Amino acid sequence: MSKFVLTAQEGRARRGSFKTPHGIIEAPVFMNVATSAAIKGGLSAFDLKDIKCQVMLSNTYHLHVRPGEDVVYSGGGIRRFSGWEGPVLTDSGGFQVFSLSSLRNITEEGVAFQSHIDGAKIFMSPEKSIQIQSKLASTIAMAFDECPPSVAEYSYVKRSCERTTRWLVRCRDEIKQLNSLEETINNRQLLFGINQGGIYKDLRIEHIKRINEFDLDGYAIGGLAVGEPNEKMYEIIEETEPFMLADRPRYLMGVGTPVDILEAVERGIDFFDCVLPARNARHGHLFTSKGIINLNNQKYMYDSNPIDDDCNCEICKHHSRSYIRHLLKAKEVLGLRLCVYHNLYFYNTLMEEIRKHIENSDFAMFKREKINVLGKRIKD
Repeated sequence: MSKFVLTAQEGRARRGSFKTPHGIIEAPVFMNVATSAAIKGGLSAFDLKDIKCQVMLSNTYHLHVRPGEDVVYSGGGIRRFSGWEGPVLTDSGGFQVFSLSSLRNITEEGVAFQSHIDGAKIFMSPEKSIQIQSKLASTIAMAFDECPPSVAEYSYVKRSCERTTRWLVRCRDEIKQLNSLEETINNRQLLFGINQGGIYKDLRIEHIKRINEFDLDGYAIGGLAVGEPNEKMYEIIEETEPFMLADRPRYLMGVGTPVDILEAVERGIDFFDCVLPARNARHGHLFTSKGIINLNNQKYMYDSNPIDDDCNCEICKHHSRSYIRHLLKAKEVLGLRLCVYHNLYFYNTLMEEIRKHIENSDFAMFKREKINVLGKRIKD
């Protein structure tokens, strides 16, 4: 039985609730990326509550490399280890492994590669990825897949999809077995499968139809936002979405900008994640209701206004652009923290507004009003 309940819909845009062992996720949702069980920029698990985060996303590969899944397991799983009480999704590590193209060798059994930290030899198979995620005790585990480059030839992408399907069988069987063990911390761990197919519509559709047969807890579209034009990404979503199960969450991996999120929600996507808001924040690029500002610019040296007059985050309530700019220029860690806090609050608030407008059946109007503003860079 599906744990995802659709509560409102406007066109393809969906408003739903996803029941998990660690709480209900209200969708559409942006999952805040804590790669190594921490948000880069100095935010703690307790800050996540304040910025209205619903889901913390961490990475299997990075946590396997350090501190190691056994350390996290001994600490009671990633939620107790980090102090975050809500749902956690762990990425399988597939994207990171396949991005190490010069350090890896793919076989049917799995992928042999070298650690990006110390060059140590690592072997990751579907079973190993699920075993690590089980020890991390995340709420949602992602299946281990092969993520081909966006420029890969049709024949290669087709073979890659077939391998990803075979690996999904192994992931499903492994998580079922691990969830039956007494020593498993979270024996209700959920599994999401990943749709691949590059930029080839027929492969995307064929693959989603095939993996739908596994009756998983949710499904992701992977292998996009990796270099192809945005229009092509939107096109692939449009073609794939009609074949995705309506009573399961749809997750667009690694996306994206506020504009990308609005476009994808309109096309039926429920879950998002991206390092962009936190990464941009650490460089002084901040999202506001009037557009994107670069706080490093000289014009903000004496600016006593908050980052965004329309924002209710604690940073905008208490600090000026001038002060935060000073912190960034002085390379004070506090500057990074304040900027990351604001950007993630902005994203989570945007998702809150999207949910409200779908409920009110005026999301299309909201999107028209916001689409050009949120992507605009405010110049010097």
